Amino acid sequence: MRPPNDPFPASGVTARRTIQISRRRVLTVANTADILVIGGGIVGLTVALEARRRWPESSVVLVEKEPGCGMHASSRNSGVLHAGFYYAADSLKARFTVEGNQMLTTYCEERGLALNRCGKLVVARNPDEVLALEALRRRGIRNGCTVELLDEREARELEPRVRTFRSALFSPATSSVDPGEVMESIVNDAVAAGVVVKTKAPYRSVNGSTVVVGNEAWQVGHVINASGLYADRVAHDFGFGVRYSVVPFKGLYLLANPGTEPLRRHVYPVPDMDNQFHLGLHLTVAVDGRSKIGPTAIPAMWREQYSGFENFRAREAAEVVRRQAALWWRDDFSFRHLAVGEMQKYSKRRLVRMASSLVADLDQRNFQKWGTPGIRAQLYDVQAQALVPDFTIEGDSRSTHILNAVSPAFTCCFPFAAHVIDRVDVASSN
Repeated sequence: MRPPNDPFPASGVTARRTIQISRRRVLTVANTADILVIGGGIVGLTVALEARRRWPESSVVLVEKEPGCGMHASSRNSGVLHAGFYYAADSLKARFTVEGNQMLTTYCEERGLALNRCGKLVVARNPDEVLALEALRRRGIRNGCTVELLDEREARELEPRVRTFRSALFSPATSSVDPGEVMESIVNDAVAAGVVVKTKAPYRSVNGSTVVVGNEAWQVGHVINASGLYADRVAHDFGFGVRYSVVPFKGLYLLANPGTEPLRRHVYPVPDMDNQFHLGLHLTVAVDGRSKIGPTAIPAMWREQYSGFENFRAREAAEVVRRQAALWWRDDFSFRHLAVGEMQKYSKRRLVRMASSLVADLDQRNFQKWGTPGIRAQLYDVQAQALVPDFTIEGDSRSTHILNAVSPAFTCCFPFAAHVIDRVDVASSN
């Protein structure tokens, strides 16, 4: 069935008219889409796939500015499938992580995709953290997770090199996948379902129901903004998310040299239960068994500052630096302490030393290469002067904007996509 209040009589119908988008540039509107998804990361792709399955007679078009899908956060993340015990019970993250873990695990198994079901140990380093582990266990049980408190001996049976004080929390459902392989599979699923995927097609502007993408103008029934690092900017063009701005943070992992003794489990520290911005420096195990230390959360100077001056945009850099200078001045969410501490993590020696509090017998000589950097698109509430901890969506009957979809969005992608399309359904019927 087609979305309610759909302005087009049938999928694929074209309507030609001209619009002037500048004094010199006139485009002919020769394209239509019932649903246009902006952004080809894992969230955009699963949302487009869910829309196509929900309304098989509707035309669903996904546009991505890069030559391929998932070239930013989706293929640059840790590949960890989270279990869901970190998040407050009333949060969307808690609601979708447990189900998302199960769905994505099954998805990988059914398609023969790489999956390392290694599990995770969360370790304590002092008596206060032992108490925090118990609180984390209770939260996990409320969220429907399988978690177990272990003593030191039991923890070392699972990971002989782990360091913990008295006890550790074990999550058997936490695993690893290959993000690039998962992305490729979901792209294939979307195309097979009839989603039109257009790459090298950056969003430019919107004028009523006409959206300019690249050098084309599209007449659109409903827009879904899943553009990650630029979600706030796109939303602002539609009149949404005006109180928010994306603050970028660079995540780096330090990779173990080939042949280094592997870990059996992910090993994480006890996080700050009241602030899930960063789960702390930890050690993860990839699908091939290789260990890595990270991630950092270093303030980035522009939104796609992966390496050197790659993707540098002077106006954007000025805007981001201005925002971060204000955060430093006001010290919102202890930004000064965060920034100084994270900048120090550019030191490989420091990272290995920090990780040594979690795992014994780490040698810096075995960790010499940085992995592919990623950028966290963290939403910041300008009015409240605070980071936004949960998934955040705004919209109306013409557009839906996924403003905040940071970790564990990869894990949550399938149930979160259904949630987004539920909102589109409700908004469109008003």
